[in-house]
Amino acid sequence: MEWVLDPSAWVGLLTLVILEIVLGIDNLIFIAILVDKLPPAQRDRARVVGLSLALLMRLGLLSVMSWLIKLTAPLFSIGTLSFSGRDVILIVGGFFLLLKGTLELHERVEGRTQHASNSRIHAGFWVIVTQIVILDAVFSLDAVITAVGMVDHLAIMMMAVIIAIGLMLVASKPLTRFVNAHPTVVILCLGFLLTIGFSLVAEGFGFPVPKGYLYAAITFSVLIEVLNQMARRNLRKLDARRPLRERTAEGVLRMLGKRSAGGAPAEEEAVIAPVQVFEDEERYMVSGVLTLADRSIHSIMTPRTDVSWIDLDDPPDAQRAQIVKSPHSFFPVCRGSLDEVVGIGRAKEMIADLISSGAIRLNRLREPIVVHESIGVLRLMDTLKRSRGQLVLVADEFGEIEGVVTPIDVFEAIAGEFPDEDETPDIIAEGEDRWRADGAADLHHLELLLNTDGLVNDDEEYSTLAGYLLERLGHLPKPGECCEMKHNRDVFRFTVLRLDGRRIATVQIERMQTQNEELDNEKV
Repeated sequence: MEWVLDPSAWVGLLTLVILEIVLGIDNLIFIAILVDKLPPAQRDRARVVGLSLALLMRLGLLSVMSWLIKLTAPLFSIGTLSFSGRDVILIVGGFFLLLKGTLELHERVEGRTQHASNSRIHAGFWVIVTQIVILDAVFSLDAVITAVGMVDHLAIMMMAVIIAIGLMLVASKPLTRFVNAHPTVVILCLGFLLTIGFSLVAEGFGFPVPKGYLYAAITFSVLIEVLNQMARRNLRKLDARRPLRERTAEGVLRMLGKRSAGGAPAEEEAVIAPVQVFEDEERYMVSGVLTLADRSIHSIMTPRTDVSWIDLDDPPDAQRAQIVKSPHSFFPVCRGSLDEVVGIGRAKEMIADLISSGAIRLNRLREPIVVHESIGVLRLMDTLKRSRGQLVLVADEFGEIEGVVTPIDVFEAIAGEFPDEDETPDIIAEGEDRWRADGAADLHHLELLLNTDGLVNDDEEYSTLAGYLLERLGHLPKPGECCEMKHNRDVFRFTVLRLDGRRIATVQIERMQTQNEELDNEKV
């Protein structure tokens, strides 16, 4: 125990600990990759058992140090090359690392095999532990041999190994979580595995690669990956500032096959065509639900010009004819003007009153429910629930009625249009990439039908196709006038076909041939 008082012995111990830790970092990384193949409940146990067995193995190697020193003696020769026991171990270990790294890279890049139930296949516990021990043996061989020339005392070597393995046990779990949470780090580490395996094979054949070159390359790669992780973290922080609901909606819409409104599609999206998982009706409904909260009440209500209402100043025959020709169940009952609402009447009750007494009984009318035009759709739904099926009137800040909303209007905003008996669909397909639309067509529904973005602008007050065209043209167009909308690779032409007074009544929509399609046709 005289070495305890020798300062050089402690310097040697510190040097060996640092060496073991440096050489053990890559070992820890590959342990993290291996234990990820186990069920979560077994991973901690595999790390502890594997590193404990590795400690015993290293101590055993140190105890037979004299035998390891003799491994440098040539055992056999092939031509001009002679191989010692150490060379054979390095070659076998190097090929093992190359094989393991190649298989791991193939598995990571091509994807893991899964059962039909999509449950993940886990490796056997002792299979992983055995691989951990083998990897540790390969990585620690150089350190053990180097220790022979650095320190004369076996106790110092064993202390260094025990301290290094203890630190590896402490650091293995957080390092494992970090590595498995960052796929690019795993690929980088597997690249290190191949590099180290190649250097071991080269050294076994008598062409040693200076360790400084290897560590310099690895350090440079690690620095680049650190910058990459910092950039990704900053992007996540920037994206996290957006509302969670907005990010969730965008992600689900992307899954539905709707391209992002942020610009041209990504390169991989342009090469690989998305698989059609959802039918059009399903895509409409999911998209309608996700965008419902962002819509204004104007985009779902029946506008004032299309509201059917009963005028108390009209004769009974005219009132009865108005009720009979309209398929609605509830009507605003007014006096002279839609703004002078007296109440909300049920159709069958008013017909019975007109037949029995020749006039609508005002005491049977329901109290009108009026909401402001700035109300959100979600709050409006609460109001509709309390109305028990009754329609809700929408008024502006001056008290004028802007339109009415019924539960079916909210349902149409989610699932698409359901025309009444006296209505025709707002959008009619006339052929491939050609549609005829009413000027009052809802822009949200039109976007879903055309599978594009760019029509809806939350900063503008319009919500119909006519409003969009008026904003684009800047004036009331004449029949035949048109404008084009370019979004990503889509080009749509809107042509005004008919006016109804000062209202755009009918519009023809055409999807023009995109630039990419023209190039493809030229190649053909």
